[in-house]
Formats: sequence, structure tokens, C-alpha cells
Amino acid sequence: MKILTLTWEFPPRTVGGLARHVAGLSQALGQEGWEVEVITPGEAKNDSGRPRGGVSFHPVQPYALPSLNFITDIQHLNYSLLEEAVRLINASEDIALLHAHDWLVAFAARALKHIYRLPLVCTIHATEYGRNQGLHSELQHYISSVEWWLTYESWRVIVCSQSMKDEVGFIFQTPADKMRVIPNAIELSEFTFDPQKAPSRQNFALPEEKIVFYIGRMVPEKGVQTLLQAVPGILREVPEAKFILAGKGPYEEELKRMSREMGLEHKVQFIGYIEDTVRNALYNYAELAVFPSLYEPFGIVALEGMATGTPIVVSDTGGLREIVKHEKNGLLFPPGDGNALARQIIRLLKESGLAKRLAENAYHYVLRDYTWSGVAQKTLGVYQEILEESGKSQWQPYFVNKINANDVLGRYDY
Repeated sequence: MKILTLTWEFPPRTVGGLARHVAGLSQALGQEGWEVEVITPGEAKNDSGRPRGGVSFHPVQPYALPSLNFITDIQHLNYSLLEEAVRLINASEDIALLHAHDWLVAFAARALKHIYRLPLVCTIHATEYGRNQGLHSELQHYISSVEWWLTYESWRVIVCSQSMKDEVGFIFQTPADKMRVIPNAIELSEFTFDPQKAPSRQNFALPEEKIVFYIGRMVPEKGVQTLLQAVPGILREVPEAKFILAGKGPYEEELKRMSREMGLEHKVQFIGYIEDTVRNALYNYAELAVFPSLYEPFGIVALEGMATGTPIVVSDTGGLREIVKHEKNGLLFPPGDGNALARQIIRLLKESGLAKRLAENAYHYVLRDYTWSGVAQKTLGVYQEILEESGKSQWQPYFVNKINANDVLGRYDY
């Protein structure tokens, strides 16, 4: 049986953590015996649509029409997603259910649900309300209404943390028994440091300098401005510190301006988007990694740092506080507090014993609790609930003669 997945990003098109999540989950579901059809924006390639480990990738291009605004762009994308999905469903007639990731694919997902009477599950990775600490514009209100609509239309709503469950319940009044908490995970093999392929450390810092590493999108909610505020205090205590900031985003130029005005250009280096080999090298070279988010539904980057054996400092917010336990597998600080962040970074730069202990604990923690196999099993449990309930209801698939929920469930022992 097949799962039809709709997502607005999927490797090699990676904007944030959502792409890695969908890829990791899809591959793990494929290893469990399910076929996953992923429809997403991208460039057509010779192997498009061919199964790879149970996952078939179907890239589409938004309609090549003039756009009035961002919302028009998203609608053009959804028409393309819908066309490809209709072609796939009509060709195979064995799609068991639909899985939509975030509001940007909500229009196509809802249409397919009602055209083919297929059960829909969605994963809400973040909310417009949470990203902006409220709704302050007409566009934000509109996006939030589409997010609510997707949760309303879905049989189940998956969120990545208890914090996100509370947030979705508060903002959309989604019933608690409709939501399921399934964390993100990482593939440890993707974070192996290969000195033969990696750039030299001297490309980033002098031999005597201690690297503090950040990687993530350059947007206000990631809190890089808090890190910049912390830098002067850190340099007074540890003048050999060097700050390497990787990632791109609309807030990048403003952050660079802040760095220049603070006179930090010699100690703060913005390196933009980096390949995985460079990322893994910088985790290896760094004394610590810092993730100072103001808003973070989960914080998969924290798991990345843990998986590489790099000590981490993160803000005490959202999903990060569920992953990082203060002074056990990392250090926490109040979000937005540059002075508090400086104190925690200084501790790790000066106390090598503490840094080593936290890094070792964190690595074993990730290895035990955050594997894609475990996430896939929990997701299959949600699929089981949906198929059982929909099979007993009047909501029968259009191709009901092709899909038998009991046959599907009989293949798995949950």
C-alpha cells in the first residue's frame, strides 16, 4: 500500500528542517515495507518517479504565470501538486492515505481528500502565530487561517513536541485527542566527519582561536541577534573566541549590519549556505554549537550538534527544552537574554571537563531516543488508527474495491 506525501521542500531542495524530516520519515517508512510517493517542488531528473528504497520522488514546477503576491505563488504550486497527484492516483489506485506537511500544501491536500475520499493526516511543523509571537498583519492572519483549515480537515494532526501540541491546541482549539506527538530524528551516518573531504580548519579560524558555531536560517525567530549581543561579553573573558555563522535568510543583511556597527567583523564570520561536508567539519572543529532561538517547535539542529559530539547551548524554549536537559546533555539560557547566553558559552569555553561530559551524554541520548526507525513505527501507529477508524465509518475511498484496510493492517504487528 502507498502513502501520498505532499511537501513544499524535500532534498535536494532544503530550506529548513522540514525537508530533512520528510526525507528521513519517508525513507524509514520505505524500510518498513510501505511505498511512499512524495510530490514536491523541484527539477525533473531522469530518475524522477523511480522507487528508491520504497520512496518515489515526483518533482513539480509551479504554474509559469505572473504572480500577484506570495499567496498566488503558493496557489500556483498547489495546482501543480494537484495535477501530479491526480495522475498518480488514477494510474495506481492503491493510495491508502494522504500525508500533508504544513499549510503550503493544504489546498492540494484538501482537494485530494474530497475528490478521492481518502483519509488525510497532517504534520504541523510550526505555526504562523508562533513564528511571529502573534498575528500582526493581514497576511499572517490569512496563513494562520489556512493552518487551522488543514488541522480541521485532517483525521489526525501530528506535532513534533509537547510544546507544539500545546501551541496548536491553544491557537486552533484542536482537540487533544486528535493530536499525536512524534519527535523528529536524525540519521547519524549523515554527520560523520571525513578529514579527507573536509575543508581545513584554517579556512575558518587561526590555530589559537576557539570556534563557536551556529547553523540555521537567518530569520528573527532563530535569535542570532541574541548571539551577537552576547559576543562582546564573551570576548572580554575569552578573547580567542571566533564565531562562525552558517545559513541564509531574509534577516542576514540586518545581522551583518549589526555586526559591523558593533565592531565585530574580525570575530564574527557569516559564511552563508554550506554543504554537509563543511557542516560536519565545523561541528568537529568547534568548541561548541549554539542555537539561540526565540521560537523553536522542535530544534532538530540541537540533535545534529549532539550527534556530532559537539557541546551545545540552546535557549530554554519550545521543543529545545524537551531535548536539552540543563547541565546533563547541554546548557540552557532564557531566550533573548544575551548576557545569560554569554555566561553559558564562557562556561563551555573555559571548562573542558564540563564540555566533554555534556557532549558524551548528549551523543548517547540521541542514539537511544531519536532514530528514524522509531519515528516511522510511531507514525505507522497513527496510520493504523486512521485506517481502522475510517474503515468503520461512512468515509470510504473512491477506489474502495482497491483498498482494504484490514489487509493493510494485517501486514504489521504494532
